Amino acid sequence: MTIGSENDLAARLRLAAAQDAGLQPIDWSALPADVERDEFAAPSGPLARIALGPVDGERVVLMPGMTGSKEDFVRVMPLLAASGFRVESFDMAGQYESGVAGPPPGGHYAMALFEEDLRAVLAAGPPAHLLGYSFAGTVAAAVAGSHPELVRSLTLLSTTPAVGQALRAFKVLGPFSGLLPSRALGRLFVWVLRHNVHRAPLDRAAFVTARFDKTRLDSVIDIFDLMKHTPDVASAVRARGVPTLVVAGRHDVWPVDAHRDFAERLGGRLVILDAGHSPCESAPHQLAEAMTDFFAAGR
Repeated sequence: MTIGSENDLAARLRLAAAQDAGLQPIDWSALPADVERDEFAAPSGPLARIALGPVDGERVVLMPGMTGSKEDFVRVMPLLAASGFRVESFDMAGQYESGVAGPPPGGHYAMALFEEDLRAVLAAGPPAHLLGYSFAGTVAAAVAGSHPELVRSLTLLSTTPAVGQALRAFKVLGPFSGLLPSRALGRLFVWVLRHNVHRAPLDRAAFVTARFDKTRLDSVIDIFDLMKHTPDVASAVRARGVPTLVVAGRHDVWPVDAHRDFAERLGGRLVILDAGHSPCESAPHQLAEAMTDFFAAGR
């Protein structure tokens, strides 16, 4: 990317940040107008899915993370659709309206389960611009590295940037993550979100709390265990030449320097937004600007 294009993007991101500063409370359970809903028959079970935008537009698949859902993207999906993209999102197995999907009785939510589900979603349509949010970014990068033919580009949003016991890189939780078993971490994390300890806006907190009525606790616990054994996904993505964008908020739970190192290992571009861990919720205009600029650069 040239200096001129960097300056142009920076200017557009400043304008987008001003738009994000004016966001008003919404009902997060209410999907945008014209959204199409269906269930995708994934290997682990039925996954709740939504889509928006022209059916002949370039495909964008947005994958939410642990304790998340497709509704995490209700602010950014219309922006991408307005730019001509066909945008899809789905709840991961065990999460919200995909709560019935998962492993056989006695099994666990393993990386292979999430990867197989995502591969099936991608294979059901043309190659997609794929975004993975937080933990789902690890899944998305693993699939992009093993099946690059399914992916036009890869965007990693607030994705775990470390390898191995990745929770150690958390700004606050890190020092304690090795001392607590995954079951305790999962229960603590759910308690924190349910009681809005992190002081999310009240409209957002209400939806997050209600969503736990359908999200399976064992899926959260298993994902915490997976994050303690985060694989090196960067090597394969870089070797396969998958165009990659790393996006993170300046106030993310992972340090900016860790995201910068991650982007270098991936051989990708880094964009830091004026946001926290959830730019798709609090900075949708900035995120959409960064993504569309990245897509255009790859054409």
